[in-house]
Amino acid sequence: MSLLEVTDLRTSFFTDAGEVKAVNGISFNLDKGRVLGIVGESGSGKSVTAYSIMQILANAGKIVGGSIKFNGTELVGAGEKVMKDIRGNRISIIFQDPMTSLNPTYTIGKQLMEAILLHTGRSKQQAKERAIEMLKLVNVNEPEKRMNQYPHEFSGGMRQRVMIAMALACEPDILIADEPTTALDVTIQAQILELMKSLQEELGMAIIMITHDLGVVAQMCDEVIVMYAGSICEQGTADAIFYDPRHEYTKGLLHSIPTTSNDGEMLKPISGTPIDLLNMPKGCPFAPRCDNAMKICLRERAERMQIDPDHQAACWINVRDMMQKEGKNGE
Repeated sequence: MSLLEVTDLRTSFFTDAGEVKAVNGISFNLDKGRVLGIVGESGSGKSVTAYSIMQILANAGKIVGGSIKFNGTELVGAGEKVMKDIRGNRISIIFQDPMTSLNPTYTIGKQLMEAILLHTGRSKQQAKERAIEMLKLVNVNEPEKRMNQYPHEFSGGMRQRVMIAMALACEPDILIADEPTTALDVTIQAQILELMKSLQEELGMAIIMITHDLGVVAQMCDEVIVMYAGSICEQGTADAIFYDPRHEYTKGLLHSIPTTSNDGEMLKPISGTPIDLLNMPKGCPFAPRCDNAMKICLRERAERMQIDPDHQAACWINVRDMMQKEGKNGE
């Protein structure tokens, strides 16, 4: 049994303009000690997937279908009492911007201790000792002094380290990192990723890494889900996604990454803009932006096709290529 099993998850936001299907029937499993990357452009449904797992959706958001099982326990419809025990304790999340996640009116120490006291049976003194221990673990210098400082006295990288310390204080089984390095410069980003990787190996937890940066995915992840318009368009091992992409959207993302082997060539961005989730097309949602779209792509969505045992993609081009291959073999 997997640590986390998500099956046909559907999450919508109900607005005055209509229903926005932010997550539309996604499924995946996460095993202990593995790192799963969820990638895609802004608006693809990555963060909503994380918030659905944690059940911290905005008032307009609602899980309308599917299943989320953690260690065999169904979380959809489980109620706030069950989720309070799981959030922060068994499943933790690092949000994108630590400055908006940390309370500017409380010291770092108070906020760290609050999380520990809420989820463990430690005394106030034990919680303080644990908070200092966690700051040391994430390489915050002079942790005893830092306990009495406020978030604005920390740099961006240091604030993110505090968020990681807070998320790991109760030794969760799963850590969800929602764009944890977006606001940081490349040097600090590399340090944070290295820190997360070393802590993951040391503590044996599973990680869901949500990002639009494929460089982060290459460095951190064992498996990758590529999302577009609320759906999974490709899913597989990191090697499969990077070396044998089978969806045109995945290929577009890879072509837009600057590399040292570009030989002076211009980057090739994906044309057009992300789809309007209020006006979804009948066919493949990526078809209007796809240079290789066929007529059937505009009329009908492709089912996810098994490329290899650990690699799936929902693209009509794979079906066409398979039919052409079978036709040649049958001659």
